[in-house]
Amino acid sequence: MSTARARRGAAARLAGRRGEVLAALWLMAKGYRILGFRLKTPQGEIDLLALRGRTLAVVEVKRRANLITALEAVGADQRQRLRRAGLAVAARRPALAGAAVRLDLMALAPGRLPMHIPDAWKGA
Repeated sequence: MSTARARRGAAARLAGRRGEVLAALWLMAKGYRILGFRLKTPQGEIDLLALRGRTLAVVEVKRRANLITALEAVGADQRQRLRRAGLAVAARRPALAGAAVRLDLMALAPGRLPMHIPDAWKGA
């Protein structure tokens, strides 16, 4: 791998982590409690896991030029993996028994405030 490519990869990972921290702060300001960052499960990695009331939000964080491309960046297979991962985490934690699991999107775009879209794919 070239040095330039390695630098771009490292910069992208750093930008991703910064985006996730910004998304977590935004969600906390909205009353969510952050339960985890980059949770690795057998079904897939969850960017953010957040709880508000009895709703467990599996939050996918995407940095894109606009909302449409952020929504399109998460395919049907990935949504299914994320939903299964959220259900598996909820099943392993007694405090989350009975919580509704929802897939949310946190879209980040240059020069814009973060946009949180609860149930971004309307159960799809």
